[in-house]
Amino acid sequence: MAGAGEDLRALFRAGVRAALEAWPALQIAVENGFGGVHSQEKAEWLGGAVEEYFSRNADLELDEVEDFLGELMTNEFDTVVEDGSLPQVSQQLQTMFYHYQRGDGATMKELTSHIIQRKRRVRATALSTDKQADDNNADSAEEMEVTATNDGAATGGVCPQPEPSGPDTQTIKEEDIVEDGWTIVRRKK
Repeated sequence: MAGAGEDLRALFRAGVRAALEAWPALQIAVENGFGGVHSQEKAEWLGGAVEEYFSRNADLELDEVEDFLGELMTNEFDTVVEDGSLPQVSQQLQTMFYHYQRGDGATMKELTSHIIQRKRRVRATALSTDKQADDNNADSAEEMEVTATNDGAATGGVCPQPEPSGPDTQTIKEEDIVEDGWTIVRRKK
């Protein structure tokens, strides 16, 4: 019977790794070295840490898993995950652990296969937002564009900045913009 338990543990480990490898926030952090020169090793360690966390805590709530993953991302990769993916990844991991506890290896294989098939490919590229044709300007601003494809459908673009609203909102008048692109900020009266 120990062989069956080891097989289930290997299936759970594979499911954890699949969920983490399909997590865009983690992959961007690793690809861009947010965890330092050992980002890839940290990502591999993260899989083992998550597996151990579930093994030591049998009755985990979804928010506990989210908090744990968020804390690991913050501590190891200096990354605060605010894209809404933490609850999704936490749910995948919790579902995988639920089936692991019940000894349902077939469902675990199916879930892992489903995660791998739906894995999103994320590509980050730098976009120059400098509107001037002057190539000598070394202070050009850059934004990150994240393009995710899911089942062959591409979505992409830069996330729009929220428009300020409310009575305290100031509008910038054209005469307040000086020649070099600076804006004069005036105090309200």
